[in-house]
Amino acid sequence: MQETWDTVEQLVEWLDSESTVPPDMARLLRVLKISEEAGEVAEAIHGVTGSNPRKGNSHTWDDVQTELCDVILTSMVALKTITPDAAKVFEDRVAHVAERSLSR
Repeated sequence: MQETWDTVEQLVEWLDSESTVPPDMARLLRVLKISEEAGEVAEAIHGVTGSNPRKGNSHTWDDVQTELCDVILTSMVALKTITPDAAKVFEDRVAHVAERSLSR
């Protein structure tokens, strides 16, 4: 998992170097980006189920998986943007949820 967080850190550094907005705005935009990515998951689900008659079956479950990964990665980037201890914050949160949920 450390390799993944190292890659996330590189992505944050790259985004920072390419950003044309102030750091506070970049931080907010990266958090908001999670909603955009979640919308793409919803669009893929609609495409899998064919629930939009105009578009029909326009997506596959592989598309849903890809979009879910984008949500996770975008969230990791946002978390790393707001705290240098993102990996520990995430690990602690997973442990908390596991303890609360799995200890019953």
